Amino acid sequence: MNRLFIALNIPNDIKEKIIYLRNSAVQNPMDYKWEAAEKLHLTLKFIGEVEDQLVELIRNNISFITEYKYFNCSLNKFGFFYSGKIPKILWLGLKIDEEIFDLVEKLNKELLKFDVLEEKRKFKPHLTIMRVKKKLNKNFINSFENCKLPETEFMTDSVSLIKSELHTDSSRYTEIKNYTLMGGK
Repeated sequence: MNRLFIALNIPNDIKEKIIYLRNSAVQNPMDYKWEAAEKLHLTLKFIGEVEDQLVELIRNNISFITEYKYFNCSLNKFGFFYSGKIPKILWLGLKIDEEIFDLVEKLNKELLKFDVLEEKRKFKPHLTIMRVKKKLNKNFINSFENCKLPETEFMTDSVSLIKSELHTDSSRYTEIKNYTLMGGK
């Protein structure tokens, strides 16, 4: 079985800037377990577990991705996803070209052929910065909720089909296929 997802890739210089902004927002940033730079991506579609023989079919079926133009993005704000009143994920929101919503919808429709359930929640463009494993103090939460980000615009020109392998300490990602967007490198 293969655990797959589709992600919009974030340029390395923007990842570095995100890490700098994240570290600047809180005291003692090295005291926390952050998502690694190589894991910073915008998930367009979580596929989940699929049989080995479907990987190649999915890979080929979503090649329409290359018909999309690169996406203009900007960093928006930090926020948290909560379970009850407990923060579970620290995220960084993105403002992005409206066409991204069309791409996400098309991926949802195309993957129905492989019994991949359509996502019912509205797509919210964000990067996961931290998966919260321990109780956070109010100062940490306030630091991010009140953080004013500098205007940071960038362009993303590729999408990847990625395999995620779960391990006891974390997950490991392997790119299966990279799709270069029109106007990209």
